Parts: sequence; C-alpha cells; structure tokens
Amino acid sequence: MKMPRFKQGNKATGGQRAVTYASSPLLASKTPLWRSRLLVALVGMGFCALLGRAAYIQLISPDFFQKQGELRYAHTLELPASRGQIKDRTGHVLATSVAAPSIWAIPKDMDATAEQKRELAKLLGLSNAELDRKLSASTKFSWLRRQVDNDVAKQVKALGLKGVFQEGEYRRSYPEGEVAAHVVGFTNLEDNGQEGIELAFQRDLQGHDGTRAVLKDRLGRVIEDVGQRTAPRDGREIELSIDSQIQFFAYQRVRDAVAQHKAKAGSAVVIDAQTGEVLALANYPSFDPANRKNLTGNQLRNRAVTDTFEPGSTMKPFIAALAMDSGRVTPSTRIDTGNGTISIGGFTIRDTHAHGNMSVAEVIQKSSNVGTIKMAMQMQPREMYDMFTQIGLGQKPKINFPGAVTGRLRPYKAWRPSDQAAMSYGYAQTASLLQLAHAYTVFARDGELIPVSMQKVTDPVGGTRVFTVQTAQAVRQMLQMAAGNGGTAPKAQTQGYSVGGKTGTARKLEGKVYSTSKYRPWFVGMSPINNPRLIVAVMVDEPSAGMTYGGDVAAPVFSQIVQQSLRLMNVSPDLDVKSQIIAKTQAADAERDDL
Repeated sequence: MKMPRFKQGNKATGGQRAVTYASSPLLASKTPLWRSRLLVALVGMGFCALLGRAAYIQLISPDFFQKQGELRYAHTLELPASRGQIKDRTGHVLATSVAAPSIWAIPKDMDATAEQKRELAKLLGLSNAELDRKLSASTKFSWLRRQVDNDVAKQVKALGLKGVFQEGEYRRSYPEGEVAAHVVGFTNLEDNGQEGIELAFQRDLQGHDGTRAVLKDRLGRVIEDVGQRTAPRDGREIELSIDSQIQFFAYQRVRDAVAQHKAKAGSAVVIDAQTGEVLALANYPSFDPANRKNLTGNQLRNRAVTDTFEPGSTMKPFIAALAMDSGRVTPSTRIDTGNGTISIGGFTIRDTHAHGNMSVAEVIQKSSNVGTIKMAMQMQPREMYDMFTQIGLGQKPKINFPGAVTGRLRPYKAWRPSDQAAMSYGYAQTASLLQLAHAYTVFARDGELIPVSMQKVTDPVGGTRVFTVQTAQAVRQMLQMAAGNGGTAPKAQTQGYSVGGKTGTARKLEGKVYSTSKYRPWFVGMSPINNPRLIVAVMVDEPSAGMTYGGDVAAPVFSQIVQQSLRLMNVSPDLDVKSQIIAKTQAADAERDDL
C-alpha cells in the first residue's frame, strides 16, 4: 500500500505540510453492506419501540399515567367538620370547638434566614433546636405546631416564609375547666374523644369532614376548584343532665373538704330523685382538660365511678327494709344488742357504744352493728343477695359513661355466716359512689329503683319495685332520725329543708389487712325527706387532720350541697328555720359510725 504523499510547505505557509486526505486508504475502502443494514434496523427498532410505548400510554393504559399527572396538580382538600357541642341541662356550653390553625412545612422548599427561623420558633413556642429537628426530619412534610391561636397564625403568615403553610383545624374549648373535667372528658389532637362524655358520644359528636377538589401549581397554591364540593357535616349537640351551677358548687365543697381535712381525694354525686338525672359528678383532685401537660393518674381518675370501696354502714337501711318487707320486724320491734358485742363464726363484732335494748328504728339511728346483724341472720343468704342485686350492687351501672365499674358481690352460695354478718353492715362487698347514690333511689322513690342518666330526661321515669311503699317511707323516717339529734350525722341538717341519710366510715384495706390509720368516710342522703328531690352522696378519702367519721367529714359537705342545690332548683323550704338551729354542743355529742 502506498504511503500518502505530503508536500513540504514553503515559507509563505509557515512551513506546514499539506495532506491529501482523498488518498487515505480508509476512505478508499468499501463499507460492508451488513453494517449499514444493521444500523438501519436498529434505528427502525428504536422507532417501533417509541411508537409502541406511545400507543401503550395513549391507547392501552392511559389511566395510570393520567392519575400520576393529576397527583402533581390535582388535590382533594379536606373541609373539617366542627365537633358537636356538649351542653348542660340549661344550655350552658361545657365543651365546644374553636378554630385553631395548624402550621406545617415542606422542608425542602423552605427558604428562610437564620433570623426568620428564630422568629418562627419563638412564635410557635419551640426552641431553635426543636425547629431545626422538625425541618430536617422529612423533605416532604412536617408538622411544626398543631392547633395554635389565631393571633399566632396571623403572625406566622406575616413572616411570608416560603414552604410554610397553615391547615384549618378545630380545637376543643372547655369553659368550665377543672370543675366539669371528669364529666366532659377531653379529645386528642385528632379530635377523637379520650375520656368522659367526649368518649362516650364519640360517634355523635365527631361529625363528617367535607371535601374540595382543586388544582394547584408547583408552589402549592390553589389555582381553581374542580368537580363537586362536599360540605362538611358538623357533629350532633349533646345535652347532659348536669346542672353547671350545681356542678360548680359541689366541686367547690368537695375541694374545700379535702383541703380542710388534709385528705387524699374526694367525690360527690348529686341525683335528681324524681328523674334519675345526674345533676353533678365532682371529683378532686381534678385537671384542666384544655391543658393536660404533666398530668398524673391521680388527677385523671374519675373516682365517683371508677373507685370501689366497702360501703359500710350505708348498707344497714337496706337490711332493715328487707326485714320489714318480709314481715320479720316493724320499725318498733325491739332488738336486744346487749353489751354491744356479738360473735359470728369465730369473729367478734362490736358497737362503738353499748345500747342495750333498741327498736329497729333506733338500730339505724345509732348505726348498731349488733342490731343489724341480728336482723340479717334471720334471713337466708339468697334473700340478701337478691336484694343487693336488685339495687344494682355487683352489676355494671347501666349508664352511658366510660369507666363505670361493677364492684364486688360474691355469689351467696359461697357465703359463710361471718360473711353474711359482715355484708349486713357493709363489709365483704364493694361499690362505687355512683352505685351507692343510685341504690338510695329505692327510698326516695317509695320502693322503686329508677335508672340514672347522664343525659337530660324529659319523659316520666318508671322504676323497678324493690320494697313496698310503706317500707320505703318507714326507712326514710329512720334516715331522718340518723341525720338528727342522737343520730350519727346531725351535721347533715340543712336550714329550711328536712334531710335524711346514713353515714359510713370504713377502714381501708391494705393488702389483706385493714388499716388502723386510714379511713374512707362518706354520707348518702336525700332531701326534703317527705318528698325527696335530691339524693347526694359524698366521699372523702383518707382524711388526716383529726376527724375520720362520716358524720364529721362527709355530712357537712352533704348539707352545703343540698341547701344550695335545692335553692337553685326553686324547691320551697319545708321546715321552719328557727326550730331547726342546732347547738354546736349537740352536734359534738353525735353517735359515731361502727367501724
């Protein structure tokens, strides 16, 4: 093969050589035919592939790709529904929803200076480190602060930060605060009920969110609405049986009693004796349902419905009623209590004082364990068991309220004589304060047990017959004696209104042993005594300031609640105030509960 020829350049051309490329053997050689055909085939195959892909996207499966496109510009926004209000029986708002925007960000789109970030953190109540952590946690979405005040939301918007947005939400507001916290309960950040009425009526209160289909640009701004808009449907309003004024007063009296007696806790339940409506359910300690930081279980416990205890002497009127109803005794039947002691099944039970020979009415007035046991031991265990179940003991209260407990009532076949004796004066069984207040409706309603309700009742309420009318009325007179001079609770008396009730004071059970220093005193009663309108039950847990008996600790709280509540209900006084004034010395000489 000949070498290409190069010409020597002259001075005019700078000495460069001229090359004749036409004489290159690479250009002179022929290209193989198969190579050109392969190239054309590859180009054709590529074109066919593109054509097939285009046909697949446009004709065969366009839905997926249209959906992917829509995801980038079409969005469905939720239109939050307002949660239903909770009101008391008079229409006073106990819980409502208020607008509370939530602040969120797309971290990768956020463009802010260090000074702007510091200002944003300050407005949202975050530390600089917390804000940085939220912004670095995700590149797509991050909540900065949920449910802020409107003023805060306006100030955040005024910063004009790119990548920071606001979402319209609602936050629950509780005007009564800690006073009605255990009744109303609270919701979480997602507006779902967690406790109380908020939880019990979650389905009714929550409502249903609406929707709005919109187009957005790449910066997340709404361009226009598309399609149909579904309006939100707000939750249903719930009207409770609670009277906010009575609730407030009951809470104050319980709180003051806990402070006065240096107690661990306290509760009160107020029931309308004619309708079974719960007018107040108060507990202390309490909490603010709108601000639940650093809460303890001690504050959250709704003791009136969740805590059970041995009801003690408050059971004695039921034993007397059963004995009278069965024809074994009358109110005037004499019972010899001897020196105030009795032995049953190897156990010795004592009265605080030796009363000797007493009538049945005096047994209840003086709260005699011995007299009550002697009535009870005339009965078959099943009689007592059936009566206890009829008044709701050992059963979960039929009330639409979370946390209501069953209490303990053992089957009668397992009772020993000592168990039957103990149950007659309120030991070896447990009940909640709500159950105890409910049970006393049999005396207030002339022998009928009526259902209790947390919602307002408008229709007449029928009950279940437990005792005869005559027996119930006779027991009411005994309860009036127990709350009068010579009874265990003269401090329960109220100016202008006749009252009747029964004290209870029980040692607290620690493990398998009863404490000698920890007590739980309570009082359950009703007023006015001849035509009861209210039933009030009060319990104070572990008073430690010197007084431990129900007549000293719980009865005065009952008196204050009854007097104020009946006035609020416009119930006319049934007693002459002057003749009702009790000297302090008389009150100090009251009988004591038998522990």
